[in-house]
Amino acid sequence: MSGPDLTYGEAVAYLDSHIGRGMKPGLERITALMEMMGNPQDSYPIIHVAGTNGKTSVTRMATLLLVAHGLTTGTFISPHLERIEERMTVNGQPTSPDDFARAISDVKAFADLFERQRKLTYFELITAAGLGWFADQAVDAAVVEVGLGGRLDATNVCHGEVAVLTGVGLDHTEYLGSTPEEIAAEKLAITEPESVLVVGPVIPEVGRLARRVAAERSATIWEYGTHFKVAEARRGVGGWQLTVEAVHGRYEDLFLPVHGRHQTINLAVAIAAVEGLLGRELSSQAVEEAVSVVTTPGRMEIVARRPLVMLDGAHNPDAFKALGYSLSEEFPTSEWVVVMGVMADKDLGSMIPALPRIRRVVATSVESPPGALVGRAGQGTQDPGRRPGRPDPQPPGSDRDRPGAGRAGRRSPGDRVAVSGGGGAGPAGGGRGPDQRKVIPG
Repeated sequence: MSGPDLTYGEAVAYLDSHIGRGMKPGLERITALMEMMGNPQDSYPIIHVAGTNGKTSVTRMATLLLVAHGLTTGTFISPHLERIEERMTVNGQPTSPDDFARAISDVKAFADLFERQRKLTYFELITAAGLGWFADQAVDAAVVEVGLGGRLDATNVCHGEVAVLTGVGLDHTEYLGSTPEEIAAEKLAITEPESVLVVGPVIPEVGRLARRVAAERSATIWEYGTHFKVAEARRGVGGWQLTVEAVHGRYEDLFLPVHGRHQTINLAVAIAAVEGLLGRELSSQAVEEAVSVVTTPGRMEIVARRPLVMLDGAHNPDAFKALGYSLSEEFPTSEWVVVMGVMADKDLGSMIPALPRIRRVVATSVESPPGALVGRAGQGTQDPGRRPGRPDPQPPGSDRDRPGAGRAGRRSPGDRVAVSGGGGAGPAGGGRGPDQRKVIPG
């Protein structure tokens, strides 16, 4: 079933018209919609990735590993950084605007009928579009990132052969629970009977819960530090030289060209997940090739060098701790101007102190409930704002306005600019409207 194809602009506008409906956790609507569509998500095996932090990085790494082994691979991530097409890719390449419009058109044909009785959310529509598009492309496998939590997330309409829990921290507590165990239970709910459950570094209480869930569902569980690990990791020029001991194989002398020691653990989790899907040792050559081309947009990503400007999506205490540790390890003498925007429900008191050698903080926000940092930091000033996405790679300090320049106060020679606090600031994973900024001296 299909209706008239939308243009790209019409497809985006159609999705945007659903933003005001907010979040409606639950599987009833997405399950019914996917049944109308013929359950395309059941036509390919899936690695389903949940966790407080590291989900997108693990998802992208697992995709590259599968592609290197000759599998056509669909990938669903959220939120997007710059363009919505990033959310649904095949072999790491985002859908073209025309293909994206066709995928939304296909879903809209069913959604128009469905919404005569029940309304769908933005995330349910984009999830259905991605899962349907992968089936249309006849993918061999898909890697699907959970949007929020797991149990009631729209992506849980999938039945993954492999479930991944990257880790658990206190985030989105208003939806998922107030303790690590409660949050973990929501995320572990993606574990299917007789599947493989891959668990990254977690506290002992969460580890016990994961083992119990696996036992209840007759799932095989592989835990970081017990069944797989990073055996060795040392800093190299522009990345990490490392060895991963996985369940089926040992992968030596890999070069991971990204910043952040925590990414070496994400890689180990991704390797374990792909071993779980394929059920065997991976090709060492394919692993080496895949790892050598890993990128992590928005995760300690360098977008300018004079001065150094880094973009990182940290938006909860654990992510800020990882960022702070990495900045101390890899940039031990640098001082930072921090440009950040987080929602008002975040634990700001545990976030900023985790970062080393801060000269000043520029608080930014978008007009999006439940409010943002500036609402607590003080009254910001209105500014025409810029389209959400990565900062312009032009060096701050030129005539053009950029995060970290101008409103951050005058930089001192040698300052670095870190832009942080992303991870879905807006209702659909990207803020809109004018930004508000407050300079907080370091």
